[in-house]
Amino acid sequence: MRDLASLLSGLPPSLGPVRLIGVDGHAGSGKSTFAERLASALGGAPVLRLDDIAGHDELFEWTGRLLGQVIEPLGRGEPAAYPPYDWSARRFGPPRPLEPAPVILVEGVGAGRRALRPYLARLLWMELGREESWARGRLRDGVEQREFWAGWVEAERQHFAADPSRPYADLLVRQSPQGYEVLPGPADTAGPDHPVTHRDGPSAVC
Repeated sequence: MRDLASLLSGLPPSLGPVRLIGVDGHAGSGKSTFAERLASALGGAPVLRLDDIAGHDELFEWTGRLLGQVIEPLGRGEPAAYPPYDWSARRFGPPRPLEPAPVILVEGVGAGRRALRPYLARLLWMELGREESWARGRLRDGVEQREFWAGWVEAERQHFAADPSRPYADLLVRQSPQGYEVLPGPADTAGPDHPVTHRDGPSAVC
């Protein structure tokens, strides 16, 4: 994990003074745990969780809010603030500040969406199939979330069908008994919505 943290912290800024790192993957693939460990290896880097940006009525239709509340101020080198969504109360809470730190992780399904890729220094994809990821997520959330998961699965299918992230991932992250294996991703060449690419050599376990 230290090697990956060193790689990411040494990248040029991608959003004002910030190196914005996307951590995407299917729901239940282990994004949150991985992001927490990576943030720790980065010396306590902030983690913006897309669960705080989305809501019951906007599972994936939150791009404009994220751009306005977070991306635009960070791009100017200014603090951002966003109201995190309370999934139990079904409403947004008071604004939460987000300072323009050297590295910020944005974690969640859709972190590598088309509208965000121009602002990312790197896109990481959790390499776990959707069926296994969803099974893990259902087990984690229990029977009380069964109805939510039924709707979520279809919404996620539609999202990735229209706006896939994995083809643009710079790095693939696989959980292993030793920790995490980091492999080069499928983004081998630059495209119009992914101007920065970089090959990172052999795989590493962190």
